[in-house]
Amino acid sequence: MARTQTSEKVICRNKMARLNYFIEDTYETGIVLVGTEVKSLREGRANLKESYARVADGEVYIYDMHISPYTHGNRLNHDPLRRRKLLLHKREIKRLYGKSREKGLTLVPLRAYFKNGKVKIEIGVGKGKKLHDKRADIKKRDDQRDMERALRDRTRG
Repeated sequence: MARTQTSEKVICRNKMARLNYFIEDTYETGIVLVGTEVKSLREGRANLKESYARVADGEVYIYDMHISPYTHGNRLNHDPLRRRKLLLHKREIKRLYGKSREKGLTLVPLRAYFKNGKVKIEIGVGKGKKLHDKRADIKKRDDQRDMERALRDRTRG
């Protein structure tokens, strides 16, 4: 069997998503874009910081994903904050609709990337963290960093 090479180039990440939410499940989705949006994404001019996804009318849409206008575009350039349709199978949409209706769960975009020339969005089903959960995660990450630093210094000396 031949192995296929998949090339991924990350466009942007939502770093705050994993800090603010417990991510239970992730989905890889396609996205419907216009030409100038794709060109702008190839330049890496996108932001997922304030974005969220929602199921509406049997479709999944991403809101507030900022894709900057294309620098060499003309008057037909795109609206940077328009809602964009995400491409999923019908059974995945039904599953996401059920999860998003549960109390405390929301659909959070985690990252945008190119996969084999196509733009993909990774969305996660997340449950919001409390302040003490965030502090515990930060402390755990700092402790891990300190341990790695100590091991690295010990092996050098």
